[in-house]
Amino acid sequence: MSLIDIEALRATPLKTDPYEYLVVPAFVTGKALDSVIADFPNIESTGSIPPSELNIHGSFDKLLQEMNGPEFRKAIEEKFSVDLTGRPSMFTIRGHCARNNGKIHTDTESKIITVLLYLNQEWEAGGGRLRILRSATDLNDAADEVSPNGGTLLVFKRSDKSWHGHEPFEGQRRAIQMNWVRDEDVVVHEQRRHRFTSTLKRLNPFGSRARETTGAY
Repeated sequence: MSLIDIEALRATPLKTDPYEYLVVPAFVTGKALDSVIADFPNIESTGSIPPSELNIHGSFDKLLQEMNGPEFRKAIEEKFSVDLTGRPSMFTIRGHCARNNGKIHTDTESKIITVLLYLNQEWEAGGGRLRILRSATDLNDAADEVSPNGGTLLVFKRSDKSWHGHEPFEGQRRAIQMNWVRDEDVVVHEQRRHRFTSTLKRLNPFGSRARETTGAY
């Protein structure tokens, strides 16, 4: 039995203001969400961590495999009218958010599609809700706001105007980021960078946190 709701993804309209994106509530839901959260890797630090640096197992491992599978890729290609043939994918995982995360940015040019899957049961905090923004300067000029709970899926096509960010939040905030990127060199570079950063955080969590200013997912 699949953990993800591909049919809900296919049925969700693509939004184009201010850029191409879609939001699928309950993409992972019910017992599937419970089991994925139960198997979510133990993460004590903030920042984005490659799966290779974590204990990936059980339902969480199955979830990553399904997201990296051909059916999910085909649905994304159809929605965004993009050919991802030969484009490598890349995952990073977050378990905690630092208060200085969430600064407005567009994602790097090497990324083609960004996929964000939120794995928190409930979300009462005002901060930490990702906003789809119309500019690089105003966090309140938002076309949409996505609460990071309930197995919600957010996907957008990266562009020079794919601005996003969120109000400050500090604490547990589970999320998966998946990207289709330009080529394998991007994967190697980004995974090496994230491994280095996660190592710094384990050795000196306070100092690393002070330097971490982006990562709005």
